[in-house]
Amino acid sequence: MAEAAFIYEVTLSRHILREDHPLRPSRLQYTYELLEAYNAFNGTTSKIVSPQPADEATLLAFHTKDYIEVVKRLSRGETVFNQAAYNFSAYGDNPPYEGMYEASIFPVGASLIGAQMVTEGEVDVAFNISGGLHHAAPNYASGFCVFNDAVIAIKSFLQKGLRVAYIDIDAHHGDGVQNAFYGTDRVLTISIHESGRYLFPGTGDVTEIGTGAGRGYAVNIPLYPFTDDTTYLWAFREIVSPLVSRFKPDIVVSQLGCDTHHLDPLTHLMLTTEGYTEAVREIKKFAPKWLALGGGGYEMGVVARSWTLAYGIMTEREWSDDIADSYQEKYGLKKLRDEDKPHLDDRRREQGENFARQKVAELKQFVFQYHGL
Repeated sequence: MAEAAFIYEVTLSRHILREDHPLRPSRLQYTYELLEAYNAFNGTTSKIVSPQPADEATLLAFHTKDYIEVVKRLSRGETVFNQAAYNFSAYGDNPPYEGMYEASIFPVGASLIGAQMVTEGEVDVAFNISGGLHHAAPNYASGFCVFNDAVIAIKSFLQKGLRVAYIDIDAHHGDGVQNAFYGTDRVLTISIHESGRYLFPGTGDVTEIGTGAGRGYAVNIPLYPFTDDTTYLWAFREIVSPLVSRFKPDIVVSQLGCDTHHLDPLTHLMLTTEGYTEAVREIKKFAPKWLALGGGGYEMGVVARSWTLAYGIMTEREWSDDIADSYQEKYGLKKLRDEDKPHLDDRRREQGENFARQKVAELKQFVFQYHGL
């Protein structure tokens, strides 16, 4: 049975970006409580680890000092007249809020603790559900992300001389992580996502393959809206599995956003918990050591169920489909797995299949040559 760490404390889930904001950090507490209901942390192979906040020196591994200072000032409620230059706006995706700096350094610290535990051999896998903030740039916020914990964790692995495969299964393109390592062959970044033609951030086309030494090491699998489990997993296995196997990473960092689910209010993919968990199983197959991060997910029940299932895969435990009565009474969830698949008409299914076939063929043409495939 795999040794696993679940990095969490309630501090991570208490802040509010804005009352009407789609990202609700309380989803983390929903997930933790569901795992508790399954006795996920009983026994010797699974442990809860409390995070520590990252310090400024750690943030400077990726972010600019000027940007960090702006986040601190906005967090204190100070007026910053050029806040739009850093992509903050009261009514936009990235609203300033009281305590924003403190809330944003904890996920970075959590990912770094997970990275340390994995590299030092304390655990085989560490799961930081508060992490996976993959859009943040060095000098501006983006897509609900203030500091990019994934980039900072990957940089910590590179300092140890490790080769890293980053696999991003969020519905949104992992642009911030891709851009950070676009010119190196020591990090293989793979993002499978809804096409940027239809969804934020508008990037992630198959033609984005890296530059210089990194050419062929940035890989994007854009998918058509309404893509279902079958097509998604086919594309994943056609591209991700052979590339990661050939790359032979020392460690896999995965962003496990579950906003690919058909009930998610912000996206248009049609995955079920079955499709999602199969993708997580695929990642486990080729992860000698594994740092797993959270990410997107905007339907609270889907998030709790998906990440509970993912942690079951990490710990090699099979949870009952019947959720404990105490959790049912509190949150209304009765079954862990989806009971029904979404209905797709033949036309939409065919559109998704054709789009995926085209993109997979293009990727094999553009990227596989750099890996001897």
